Amino acid sequence: MNSPLSKAPLPLARCTQAVIPVAAVADVFRALAVRAHRLHPTDASLNRSGFASMVFVYLTTAAIVLFLVWFSRCRRNAQVLSPGAVTGSGAWAVLAWLIPMVNLWVPRGLVLEVQRASSADTTTTGRDEVLVNVWWAAWAGHTVLTAASQLGGGTSLPLLVVAEVLEIAAAVLVVLVIQRITTLQSRALAAGSPVAPLTPAA
Repeated sequence: MNSPLSKAPLPLARCTQAVIPVAAVADVFRALAVRAHRLHPTDASLNRSGFASMVFVYLTTAAIVLFLVWFSRCRRNAQVLSPGAVTGSGAWAVLAWLIPMVNLWVPRGLVLEVQRASSADTTTTGRDEVLVNVWWAAWAGHTVLTAASQLGGGTSLPLLVVAEVLEIAAAVLVVLVIQRITTLQSRALAAGSPVAPLTPAA
């Protein structure tokens, strides 16, 4: 347990938790600005939507990079804590988040694997899995509704409102997921003993 990887990425977790909600709020402003421009296109609305989109892209890129680095660190720690409990390669654990359609389902299982491999307390496993599943449902719902809105021209206010509410909910929930996994790893690594392998993620 003296591996240099055997340390919970607390500072990285905090940075990720800070940036993700800000990126989600930026997306709300971006979506509203883009919709306003599509409904009433002017030079001013074009500038507003362009600026909002630029800010959103920068923040989202930062959030994605931080999250993937955090997740990679936690996944490697999970392999130390529960050898054999985490499947697949490190490259796949990152690429699965970036491949369209694949990223609507596969990463959920990867997160559940890491969460299970990081926990020695089986009494809280079910509750932790509910948190991951609710987060994932909110995020996937946001993704699907956003795609549907774009196909419809991106001007439907009801679709936009529901999609953005789901995004804000997903941002709050992933902050909790990050906190939970990081806390589990901090406790397990501090204890200095491997976690018993658990059932693989569904």
